[in-house]
Amino acid sequence: MESDNRGNRETAGAAPDDYVTRVFESPARVPAAAWDALLEREADPSPFLRHAYVAALHESGCARPAAGWQPRFVTLWRGETLEAACPLYLKNHSYGEYVFDWAWANAYEQHGLSYYPKALVAVPFTPVPGARLLARDDAARAALLQALLRFAQEEDLSSLHLLFLLPPDVRACEAAGLMLRHTVQFHWAGLSGDAGGWRDFEHFLASLQQDKRKKIRQERRKVAEAGVVFRHAQGADIAESDWDFFYRCYERTYLEHGNPPYLNRAFFARMARDMPENWLLFVAERDGRPLASSLIGLDPGRGVAYGRYWGALERVDCLHFEACYYQPLQWCIEHGYRRFEGGAQGEHKMARALLPVRTTSAHWLAHPAFADAVQRFLAREGEGIDSYLEQLAHRSPLRAPG
Repeated sequence: MESDNRGNRETAGAAPDDYVTRVFESPARVPAAAWDALLEREADPSPFLRHAYVAALHESGCARPAAGWQPRFVTLWRGETLEAACPLYLKNHSYGEYVFDWAWANAYEQHGLSYYPKALVAVPFTPVPGARLLARDDAARAALLQALLRFAQEEDLSSLHLLFLLPPDVRACEAAGLMLRHTVQFHWAGLSGDAGGWRDFEHFLASLQQDKRKKIRQERRKVAEAGVVFRHAQGADIAESDWDFFYRCYERTYLEHGNPPYLNRAFFARMARDMPENWLLFVAERDGRPLASSLIGLDPGRGVAYGRYWGALERVDCLHFEACYYQPLQWCIEHGYRRFEGGAQGEHKMARALLPVRTTSAHWLAHPAFADAVQRFLAREGEGIDSYLEQLAHRSPLRAPG
């Protein structure tokens, strides 16, 4: 690939596809309408790969080279038509990814090899499964993946990683010989009740085992007895003062764990401006004074909600469960949402009726010996994931049928 005078790259694709590959160092160089049109062609698009979301990460300075996120947006064109695209990052660390490969990096270092920089196809700081290889069809998807592999080889990168993939991307990666890795998240299915949905939260609770119902009611009672009430605001109704308060809570959560937050206030200002319809905010109050909040991502068109961020300025027993699970689930039931994704990790979510879901990433390593070693590791790890899922299935919070 050759650099042009704008710092981007362009090369003709291999016959017979006749694509032109262009690599951009900023999402602003990729036409937003064309990018989003590809996203909408996917069977299960995610708002977290919308052009506005990705652009906000960069324009706000959250995903920036100085923080270890060097953007390389890889695109395939036929004439003036965008055929495929994906966000690619050169990483010199593995923070903000949620699929952990620190052990791989350590193994490289112990053998005197460099694991970083590596190539990553993912949405920074966002462990939400979704389309990653945006494409007009499977042929374009396969061609895009080949362009990524060529890029990694030409740049002499140690590896290529694609995280939290949907089935079409998984199939393309399998066909290209990439190694698959599985992790577990916990999601709630909102259309499992009688006649296709739950009437209300109590109807939903009736589907759970008695001990789980009792536990949830006890946790909600503790919050209510502490004098905490909730209000929520959606979209453009979220006031700037609410966004400010939310950020205080969000920032405090990170600082309490000794780390600065991944996202800054400017990022959320862009969300309020460019994607207001994709956000739902819950604010916990006591005596008219706010003390905690949780921010939920929304895909209104598909009826999917995503647990994202939370924080509290005061400690109240069980407040986290109420703000992050029970209030959002109640809202989802009332609004007919079909899925609530609880975010990365967290087996405790099962007690709140979020069930285990397998998530998939794909990996390519340039070094043959390390690729073989990782393949063996992934085979063992995969067996462990299968066993773990089987164990979780026996601990389902749902009542047995009949």
